[in-house]
Amino acid sequence: MKAISIHTEARRLAGKGKAFCLLLASLIWGISTSLANPTDSLAYANTLYTKGEYASAAKHYEAIAAEGLVAPELYYNLGNAYYKMNETGRSILNYERALRLNENYSDARHNLELAKQKIVDNIPEKENFFLLHWIETLIRKLNSNQWLYISFSLFIGTLILAFLFLFANAYRLRKIAFYTATLALACSTASFIFAGIRKSQFEKRNTAIVMTGVVVIKSSPDKRGTDLFQLHEGCKVKVKGSLGEWSEVEIANGSAGWIESALIEKI
Repeated sequence: MKAISIHTEARRLAGKGKAFCLLLASLIWGISTSLANPTDSLAYANTLYTKGEYASAAKHYEAIAAEGLVAPELYYNLGNAYYKMNETGRSILNYERALRLNENYSDARHNLELAKQKIVDNIPEKENFFLLHWIETLIRKLNSNQWLYISFSLFIGTLILAFLFLFANAYRLRKIAFYTATLALACSTASFIFAGIRKSQFEKRNTAIVMTGVVVIKSSPDKRGTDLFQLHEGCKVKVKGSLGEWSEVEIANGSAGWIESALIEKI
């Protein structure tokens, strides 16, 4: 009886050990598969795109983006797939998202301009003071991290020049160091402010694309509100605020009104 009980216990422990090994192997396989999936899915989506299966490719690109594995190239490919499917709104949305991550992505910008040619609305932009427009354009040339790096570098330069001003013997050298340090400090401060503005622009996500063929902009967040004007698929709007299921938007020429939030998608 004792020998039998020991044998039975040994078999039971062996069974548990085997089950544990199988569980561990399954866990390791699952982790390795999940790590490999994004690359495999992207390659598969690219293959579908080259075959002309744009709807299937877009579906796989969307699945990758939904997992948070975003990149300018992913949104660019997704925009191309929707462009081939004549889905103007979604193609523009994804080109804009690619440029949001990389402002200097020339291919995305070129294709965005092509997609914009399909938009029905031709809204002239509100005139801005030329200096303000120039500053806004300059800020968008770099991302927040790049502006922060420039700010830090200029600040280090300011410290070196300040040291030179304090300890240099030649009057002319001290004078040059003083004015150069002042300029470097001003540029460092401006770059730091630009970094904050770019970070705020990236985090706010206060621009959106109209995703439906034709929408009516209302005077109030209510379907019974007065009709102000119409917008069409692909039009870009600035989201000023929201109330319930409605969003207050402003277009390029400064006109504003309310639209159902479900009809737009934020960049």
